[in-house]
Amino acid sequence: MNTASKVSVLVVDDHPGSLEFVSSALRTDGVDVLTSTNPEDALEKVYSIRPQVVLTDLVMPGMNGMELLERIVEFDPSIQVVLMTAHYSTESAVEAIRKGACDYLDKPIKVGVLRERIGSLIESARQMQRAGKLEQELLDSCQFEGIVGRSPLMWEVFSRIRRIAPHFRTVLITGETGTGKDLIARALHRLCPVSSGRFVALNCSAVVETLLESELFGHVRGAFTGAVVDKPGMFEHAHGGVLFLDEVGDMTAGAQSKLLRALQNQEVQRVGSVSTRKVDVRVVAATHRDLRDKVSDGSFREDLFYRLSMIEIRVPPLRDRKEDLPLLERYFVRKYSEQFNKEVRELTQRAHLALARHNWPGNVRELENVVGHACMMTASEVIDVGDLPDYLVSPSHAGGPVAHESPSPQSFEEHERHLIADALARSGGNQSEAARMLRIGRDALRYKIKKHNLG
Repeated sequence: MNTASKVSVLVVDDHPGSLEFVSSALRTDGVDVLTSTNPEDALEKVYSIRPQVVLTDLVMPGMNGMELLERIVEFDPSIQVVLMTAHYSTESAVEAIRKGACDYLDKPIKVGVLRERIGSLIESARQMQRAGKLEQELLDSCQFEGIVGRSPLMWEVFSRIRRIAPHFRTVLITGETGTGKDLIARALHRLCPVSSGRFVALNCSAVVETLLESELFGHVRGAFTGAVVDKPGMFEHAHGGVLFLDEVGDMTAGAQSKLLRALQNQEVQRVGSVSTRKVDVRVVAATHRDLRDKVSDGSFREDLFYRLSMIEIRVPPLRDRKEDLPLLERYFVRKYSEQFNKEVRELTQRAHLALARHNWPGNVRELENVVGHACMMTASEVIDVGDLPDYLVSPSHAGGPVAHESPSPQSFEEHERHLIADALARSGGNQSEAARMLRIGRDALRYKIKKHNLG
């Protein structure tokens, strides 16, 4: 992988004199100039070294410059490719640009023109390196208790957490599904005076209605069929800490009544018991529902709503804080490249654009699933549009998935083994061809063949 201090330039020309002329003109401090007289060898260098700039002659034996351009763009669209030819035509120039070339130079090339045109690409590559470093520093500086954001909306959320955490007894977190309400709850716990106590979470919508009160407040032996022993509830388990009640808007009327009493008196009564037990618990409740509407239609107690909403934190949807998207992408790329033990660095510009066009109805959780899927699917160090779920790049996609796809059920190891075996089968066992199909170097392919016992 390239270091941040150098820019690599690969020059490809089957004419040794032309190769020496171009490479000599471009050699300077901070630029590593590589050369190749063979397009196949040049492609191997692209796969293994990943130069930022490639200059290639158009007419070469075996594989011409246009074919080499297509292979490089398929492998990594961020590599800047320049075609050189002594047989200039408007048609070939237009075709080269359409296929992804960034420039088209007519031979013989003057040294001044060559240095100026390629120098601008080298400077652009340096700027991208600096931008990548700054983005990483920005990501590190824009994390608050595990929450990523730099938008004004998220800075307001962070500010409220800081102000609320030292003092709260109850907090209500509202926001759409997938916005990260659980992360807000955990941040409140870490910053509050009882951070050494337990953080206990209960998803109220995931518990069978008849068992919700027992889960919250516990039960005594014989309280109902199956209650063979006394069992403390979540409130008692969270004594001295924080209880997080997710989807509190789905609570039954009976559980709401008991929750209100527990919050008011800091005591609970186990199901089937006549006595109460004192507890010291801070409660963070969360919901994606509009509790004011539920109060209006009578499905949520008004007194409980006001008890919970004395302090409220609203978590904005991702579509309202799109400026956080690049940071979140980088965060999830780093997370899943480590999880899958893959060297995935970034997304291509067109993959960025595909994500930026989406309106993210599933919010940050949907973005995490998309990036995790892409990290698993990519065969290179860069995520391109082909690695994204189909619904994000389909022409019929209008801002939201018709049926949300989850990542492949295979483990990464199984998926990798299948891809390598399939490439070897389709190439008739030709490792060079299989490596090209997979967009990896031959050495990397040999290692993976040995790793998966495919040799």
